[in-house]
Amino acid sequence: MGITKKVSVLAVGLGLVTLSACGSSDGDGGGSGGGSKAVTLVSHNSWAVSKDVVAAFEKQSGFELKVLEDGDAGQAVNKAILTKDNPQGDVFFGVDNTLLSRALDNGLFQPYEAKGSDRILPGYRADEDKHRVTPVDSGDVCVNYDKAWFAEKGLTPPKTLDDLIEPEYKDLLVVENASTSSPGLGFLLGTAAQYGDEGWQDYWKKLRANGVKVVDGWEQAYNEEFSGSAGGKQAKADRPLVVSYASSPPVEVIYADPRPDTAPTGVAEGTCFRQVEYAGLLENAKNPEGGKALLDFLLTERFQEDMPLNMFVYPVLENAQVPEEFAKFGPPAKDPRTMDPEKIAANRDQWVKSWTSLVLK
Repeated sequence: MGITKKVSVLAVGLGLVTLSACGSSDGDGGGSGGGSKAVTLVSHNSWAVSKDVVAAFEKQSGFELKVLEDGDAGQAVNKAILTKDNPQGDVFFGVDNTLLSRALDNGLFQPYEAKGSDRILPGYRADEDKHRVTPVDSGDVCVNYDKAWFAEKGLTPPKTLDDLIEPEYKDLLVVENASTSSPGLGFLLGTAAQYGDEGWQDYWKKLRANGVKVVDGWEQAYNEEFSGSAGGKQAKADRPLVVSYASSPPVEVIYADPRPDTAPTGVAEGTCFRQVEYAGLLENAKNPEGGKALLDFLLTERFQEDMPLNMFVYPVLENAQVPEEFAKFGPPAKDPRTMDPEKIAANRDQWVKSWTSLVLK
């Protein structure tokens, strides 16, 4: 997803600080007995977890956790597919519902039903017949807006996708490239869910005519082009609308010094598309037992409740608690658009190809 989020490193893309050293598995599939053995997690750049949570996993499992961050979510998935015969690690985290079929169709993961899977909220489950992936988190790709900019101009912020093609919002929106960026692809799928298989192209023609700006990835869009972000203010950015996440506003509060009472950015709730991120045991993992232990740990309340203020995503485990400040400033969208994974699989590549020809050429 990757769901990427943090002020100047708003990931999510997730990036956030990685608290485990990069490295590779030592290939020993042993358990918690004599000496530490490494299990390697391959992820996009948004992976982040508290030190005490890593320590709890290592103590509980007997495995040392190593993390290899491998770029944006799309890049990381593609590289994992290319290296699947000799993988860089044991578990891959960060393939979301927009790219899930690509990973499954290429045989990236081997089956494993993680402990605690029965406690995953039903709406986030996938591949339940084979258990090749484990749902870990969710988040909503949404247009964010700069509250101060709109207040200064006396202009009401947009609320829906339809609003974005109105003349008053001309030259205000920056989006990510759907072929290179996870939120960019999520936003494209959101428009397809809203306007249908054919109607989304007409919508993008109007969006292009209304001055939408396209950049390669989330970090450039949010931190360099968006006037409402901490990074955008420093860069004197001039776009008050950006495709980001429903969970981006709390980042602008939590990492601000001093902290504001309200978030300086808002979310246009009628623009949101829900992403779910998954993890899986890599097909040729050198340490499958360590990988299984890690997948089990990702579904513990200890890890699930640590995610919101580190990766700025929501847990998928029932009864997992969300910190008050995260829930206050970054509630999930009330009615996000969704799309069946089968439909994404059948149309994604052609939609991206058509989008590229329509918007970039």
